[in-house]
Amino acid sequence: MFSFFRKKTPSPAPETPDAAPDEAAAPAAAPATDVPPAPADEGGGRSLFGFFRRGKGAAPEAPVPEEAPELPEAPPAPAVAEPLLPQAAEAAQEVEELEEPVETEAERQSWLHRLRQGLRRTGSGIAQVFTGTQIDEELYEELEAALLMADTGVKATEFLLEDLRRRVKETRTTDPAAVKALLADAVADLLAPLEKPLAIGRHLPTVMMVVGVNGAGKTTSIGKLTRHLADARAKVLLAAADTFRAAAREQLAVWAGRNQVEIVSQEGGDPAAVTFDAVSAGRARGCHVVIADTAGRLPTQLHLMEELRKIRRVIAKADASAPHEVLLVVDGNTGQNALAQVKAFDDALQLTGLIVTKLDGTAKGGVLAAIARERPVPVYFIGVGEKLEDLQTFKAREFAQALLS
Repeated sequence: MFSFFRKKTPSPAPETPDAAPDEAAAPAAAPATDVPPAPADEGGGRSLFGFFRRGKGAAPEAPVPEEAPELPEAPPAPAVAEPLLPQAAEAAQEVEELEEPVETEAERQSWLHRLRQGLRRTGSGIAQVFTGTQIDEELYEELEAALLMADTGVKATEFLLEDLRRRVKETRTTDPAAVKALLADAVADLLAPLEKPLAIGRHLPTVMMVVGVNGAGKTTSIGKLTRHLADARAKVLLAAADTFRAAAREQLAVWAGRNQVEIVSQEGGDPAAVTFDAVSAGRARGCHVVIADTAGRLPTQLHLMEELRKIRRVIAKADASAPHEVLLVVDGNTGQNALAQVKAFDDALQLTGLIVTKLDGTAKGGVLAAIARERPVPVYFIGVGEKLEDLQTFKAREFAQALLS
């Protein structure tokens, strides 16, 4: 038993009304309810199911007294920093002990087996290149074709081939099977910059905005992530900001019910207003995490992309430091189109991480190498199935070894 967050007892903060956003009207703050106490954000986040690692904790801002009345002979007081709402301030005064579930070796081996099975369609075409007996130009040409077929992309393919040639020369390798192991090392090193854990606990709450195209699996991924957080006793609040897709609100409500977490939604409401309500409610109720589900849209639909920018701006109205995470869910089946999506959404929203889904149904899993070479946005999670346990943290070496096993 240990604490996810270190003990902190902040000074009582004066009650200051939140500023309403320009684009959406802010409702009255939610009434105080009996909720589990929220942790302070000192020291950064801890690990949840192996998904999260300790982040570099940022020192929390101390509440600043309200501006004093102007006196004839006194200079004006400095600007007042916005304090936590009273409910959140009370919750932050107590320490909540969270038990970090420990992943067993059997559970990790089970995941690695599913990962190898999921990547079989991608890796089989690459692995068969090394069934010969000679290391010659023909082998490199076949490998180049196999990597391109796996949607590794031209730039990443050229980089990997050059790196592999160097490794073969330095190690004086003559066995094609050994060359495959060297390729796995090269892929792991290329993907290493994408391996970055998702940290929570620096902010109360940590606000996540989840985006992506239609059918990528945003809502399902949110549900799976929420389950892991809820199992670790983190208090999660969901925002049903996908008000365009039929039954999207109901689908997220089902996940909220399964995970026994709260949800903020409005039938036919403005997405920006829903997210503002959710962030305000999360601060008032002392939630650890607020996750906003948004409507799927193509990056070529400029007016809809502008709607996402509006949501981001409105979140910042409710919490000046938010959103703390902007996650793009991409379908592994889309191959090089996934790279185009990453570039477009990153340019519009400044992505902080990716969730790559459906890698078990594609022969295009090499797109992660293309992302690493051309737009290295961290990959927080990968999915190789529909089950809860099929969404796991991304580890570059595990992925490379599974790909070429």
